[in-house]
Amino acid sequence: MTYYDIWELINKYDKIVIFRHSRPDLDALGSQIGLAQAINKNFPKKEVYMVGDSSKRYDFIGKMDEVSDDIISDSLAIICDVAVKGMVSDDRYNLAKEILIIDHHKNESDILNAKVYVDTTKVACAEIIGDMLRCLNKEITNYGATALYGGIVTDSGRFQYAGTSDITFLVASYLLANGANIDFIYDNIYVETLAQKQMKNYFANLFVVEDNVAYLKCTKEVLAKYPDVPFFDISRGMVNLMAGVKEVIIWCNFTYDKENDNVVGEFRSRGISIVEIAKKYGGGGHPFACGATLKDFAECDKVITDFKNIIKESKGV
Repeated sequence: MTYYDIWELINKYDKIVIFRHSRPDLDALGSQIGLAQAINKNFPKKEVYMVGDSSKRYDFIGKMDEVSDDIISDSLAIICDVAVKGMVSDDRYNLAKEILIIDHHKNESDILNAKVYVDTTKVACAEIIGDMLRCLNKEITNYGATALYGGIVTDSGRFQYAGTSDITFLVASYLLANGANIDFIYDNIYVETLAQKQMKNYFANLFVVEDNVAYLKCTKEVLAKYPDVPFFDISRGMVNLMAGVKEVIIWCNFTYDKENDNVVGEFRSRGISIVEIAKKYGGGGHPFACGATLKDFAECDKVITDFKNIIKESKGV
């Protein structure tokens, strides 16, 4: 499937509903909003909707729509930033006339009868969508360009992570030329309150380093200190407190999920692919940034041991 094929499929439908994964990050939301804005700009008569759970952390970028089953059943469903059915927020995509997946993760899709466009060389799903618009010379609104830029800048770690390429910068340049508001994104993501900074200091003092692996265990007792903080702000929000440490090659955050009575693991690495370990425990993602949902903290210890072992293997120990 090509960019042209995606655009032709969009052209076929008067109604389009855009989905993404649950507990969204800014790439998932930015991809949704950016694509919706681009479709509205180029096809003003089409009805375009976005669905999914809310995110207090990223509410600043925009809200989701209330959409009836009747609308979805008469639409093209586009699923952004995920290809695994268990992770899609709102399973009503199954009602749609056709399903299109746009993703950049390595996990194979288990969504039947879907058309799939996956490019694992892209650092963000928002980069795929931005690149498609750039290559096809399509219009986009300032708001849409800002949302896509936000997705790219966060999933690339401000253009630091592996996977950032010359195309990433070309797409970023295209978005800036089309009105992306950098200050709006940076002020909403990287400017913190004093309480948020103090919270990060608290969690930074809890992580442990063993055999070049850093890990943070956010148990019920740890989380009790911040009962009103959204889950995402701790699970994914704290993992990179351990990044940029010379002695640390792999770092991970394990956070108890009260809602599902399990533990969500966020895994990151520098120079060693760890996605196969994530897949071993039912997860996935990118070579150097991935995750998995675990049964309990005893299983977390197994993950830590696996990480220690692959570091030893990489050293020839």
